[in-house]
Amino acid sequence: MARIRSSNTSPEIALRKALHRRGLRYVLHKAGLPGKPDLVLPRHRAVVFVHGCFWHRHKGCKIASTPKSNTQFWQDKFDRNVTRDDRVQRELRALGWRVFVAWECELQSKASTSLKAEILAEAIRDLAQPS
Repeated sequence: MARIRSSNTSPEIALRKALHRRGLRYVLHKAGLPGKPDLVLPRHRAVVFVHGCFWHRHKGCKIASTPKSNTQFWQDKFDRNVTRDDRVQRELRALGWRVFVAWECELQSKASTSLKAEILAEAIRDLAQPS
């Protein structure tokens, strides 16, 4: 598990580049916020987490399988991750941030990354518009 990177992963970098091409500017891994979001868009008061499907238990995703050995250890670890994710998102929303999640499986190809970036960019900008 020591080789598992928590930041600057391939899906995260691909999404960052795609959002930057769409004119969105962000800060990376802002330590002052709960959970150190992968992307922080202060102008839009939005944060984006790029979650790995395996570690963060993307429901219905084939990547989110459970290992056959030491199953209880893994289940406990996954439960803690999901609980932490929920808590961090609640804390960020309580602080007035808008929270978005991009899943690893949504960023597996250039086309799917581009589509996800377009959807995110539109949602982030829509939320910034006064209603």
